[in-house]
Amino acid sequence: MINPEDYGVYPTSGFLPSKLPLEKLPQDYYKPWETIVSNLPSLILNRRVRTVINKLPLLDTTLLESFEQQRRAYQVLGFLAHGYIWGSDEPINKLPQQIAKPLLEVSEPLGLPPLATYAGLCLWNFKQIVPDESNVWDLDNLTTINTFTGGMDESWFYLISVHFEYKASFTVNTGLKILEAIEQDAPELVTKHLQTLAEMIDHLGSVLMRMEEMCDPHIFYFRIRPFLAGWRNMADAGLDKSGVIYGNDPNPKVYAGGSNAQSSSIQFLDALLNVKHFPTGQRPVPHQNTPSNTQPPSESNFMNEMREYMPRPHREFLQKIESISTISEYVTSRRDQYPELTLSYDASLAMLKSFRDKHIQIVTRYIILQAKKGSKLGSSSTMRSGLAKSRSKKKEEEQRGTGGTALLPFLKQCRDETGDPAAGNWGKRILSDGVMRLNFSRPNGINED
Repeated sequence: MINPEDYGVYPTSGFLPSKLPLEKLPQDYYKPWETIVSNLPSLILNRRVRTVINKLPLLDTTLLESFEQQRRAYQVLGFLAHGYIWGSDEPINKLPQQIAKPLLEVSEPLGLPPLATYAGLCLWNFKQIVPDESNVWDLDNLTTINTFTGGMDESWFYLISVHFEYKASFTVNTGLKILEAIEQDAPELVTKHLQTLAEMIDHLGSVLMRMEEMCDPHIFYFRIRPFLAGWRNMADAGLDKSGVIYGNDPNPKVYAGGSNAQSSSIQFLDALLNVKHFPTGQRPVPHQNTPSNTQPPSESNFMNEMREYMPRPHREFLQKIESISTISEYVTSRRDQYPELTLSYDASLAMLKSFRDKHIQIVTRYIILQAKKGSKLGSSSTMRSGLAKSRSKKKEEEQRGTGGTALLPFLKQCRDETGDPAAGNWGKRILSDGVMRLNFSRPNGINED
């Protein structure tokens, strides 16, 4: 069995760091970066962020002394880059050399693209309010290190992801126990751990729904979300369709913005449970063999691409899990002899599908419905740059996420694909498209077919 700590995955924190992230680079040499990022909300509010960043000196990244310092530099420079591109009335398609060069340099050893990703915005962007070594992960005692707006809504948006990653660490531990039990050919133990996993995934959905406690949808859509966008498919938001030029490099670069698909925890569950995703609109018919004269579609380019937006050790961990996990095959081969094993596996898929339903609910409330309001507000002063004032009126189904995808079609297909590996007849039926939303017009809420 693999040792997850070799991949930067820890028993008590999962894909989060094993200890609190650096709040500030210790060298005075990097004070110009830290000064600007600590005042970023005010500089954005006063439309001075580009002017101030343009006056920065070009700093040498070889003075960064540790992996933790490289992560902090990456986080700071990511915030500055997005503040520079999106932090005025109109986006700009060029980063100055004093941001672009060091951002490119620190991204390489981390195995990350040079912009603000889920790792920089969430995984490495939290601290305790009051020092407490006895309970590092208490959500009520956490706050963010940096934000674009300086508001509680933005902090809460990131902190829910931090709390989610912490809770998801238990699914990683349980998932590894499942793989070990399969290696031992212990179906009763596999069943037990799958039941535990299903309960844990169900709890993750509850964590996600806590977003509504302290992050207002209107503030998120019009004040926060524009700064999370990347450089891909943002022509409607006013950004050059060719992407962003990094300093002295004349060739523009195109990158997706921050996305929940960049969460290693979510993709870990897919890899563990053998869930496959395909390009939007190309999903194979579940439980039917592909005709011999046709090629099955390749797995989703977007989901696989989002792994390139994860720290290198994390995506290597996912690749390893994907290569060794045979849960679906194991359960299917024993479903007649161990029916409870089959039910437990299908229950885990059902909880993961339910989680994705909750994610769609959040997206609908925080993006789709807000976009409708935005079309009515027109040029209202509440509108911000970027995605909040898209220059084309798109249908609800065409609303794009900060990762550059068409939101609802992508999310709905990911949800539906989650149930495709179901092993039992009941699981196949209940997890097929739409059946989880039972037809209550029939007696006892049961479909007759």
